[in-house]
Amino acid sequence: MSKKKAIALFSGGCDSLISMQLMKEQGIEVVAINFNIGFGGNKSKLEYFHNATAQIGVEFISVDIRKQFFNDVLFAPKYGYGKYFNPCIDCHANMFKNAFLKLVELDADFVISGEVLGQRPKSQRKEALDQVKILVKKMGEDSRFAHLIDPNGDGIQKPKSLDELLLRPMSAKLLEETYPERMGWVDRSKLLDVHGRGRTRQLEMIQNYGWKYFEKPGGGCLLTDTSVALKIKDLQSHRGMIFEDVELVKAGRYMVLPNGARCIIARNEEENQKLDIENPMMEKIVLLDCNGPIGLIEKNATKEDKCLAGRIALGYGKSHLEQDYQVRIGDMQYKLTPLERQEAQKYLFLK
Repeated sequence: MSKKKAIALFSGGCDSLISMQLMKEQGIEVVAINFNIGFGGNKSKLEYFHNATAQIGVEFISVDIRKQFFNDVLFAPKYGYGKYFNPCIDCHANMFKNAFLKLVELDADFVISGEVLGQRPKSQRKEALDQVKILVKKMGEDSRFAHLIDPNGDGIQKPKSLDELLLRPMSAKLLEETYPERMGWVDRSKLLDVHGRGRTRQLEMIQNYGWKYFEKPGGGCLLTDTSVALKIKDLQSHRGMIFEDVELVKAGRYMVLPNGARCIIARNEEENQKLDIENPMMEKIVLLDCNGPIGLIEKNATKEDKCLAGRIALGYGKSHLEQDYQVRIGDMQYKLTPLERQEAQKYLFLK
């Protein structure tokens, strides 16, 4: 039998690493893929991803699906949201769709995931895993995957549906047998039966492997952050979000001004860099003769709101009250005095 190749969804957690290691131990080539949906966190983890996968000897690829996720999943999840604004089930299914597209591109044989049955209440219940299977099975109707399956076949030459090519090594013994197991590509007896939220077993395995780079399973998705979720809901109901708005709900002081305009003021140099972006719905607020934060305000804001936003930005900068400063807002330039920070606090969306 020729050597098989697996595409592994890599979140960065220890379950993903162990799943890949289990495949490596069975002689399967593994390509680890992390899909960037734009809400994975505010800090880049690329260095960690490379280090973690290098220690088990698998190739790592980062794939940017931010725009596709925003357009196709974020605001229209078939299975709804979790406690906040997290469409976990649809998000998982969407990652599998992208994983199968990579499978076709890289001529791989099946997809693996580090999911553990019962570990997360929204996305890893048995019912949720079955819902993802249904969505993946439906994906098999996409012509791009037609050559992978044979719905009317005997289930031996090819699987009957796409979801049969999805393997979860951590809990495989508690789930239905998959095509890679049935065909002997993977020895089911060497897979695991991990269940629930406890991680003692995983941590013992990591210690035995001697890995330096690993992360415990956990949240990390900003869509489960209360403040991010509330800002998304506000901006969506206010005027409808566009893709370029994503940074506005992740960074900066999000404010609602008296005439209804939304503005965002950076809190530090890192946020200055994140908010120094082009957004067709927003204008930049730039302090011309003192150091301070970058701001963004809606283009259709009233002049009063724009000037107030400029004063707020000055107030958070290295400025002196009662002194005039030049501030550029969009294409216009204004002479403004700083607003006291305490006074600016009342415009914060989240107090």
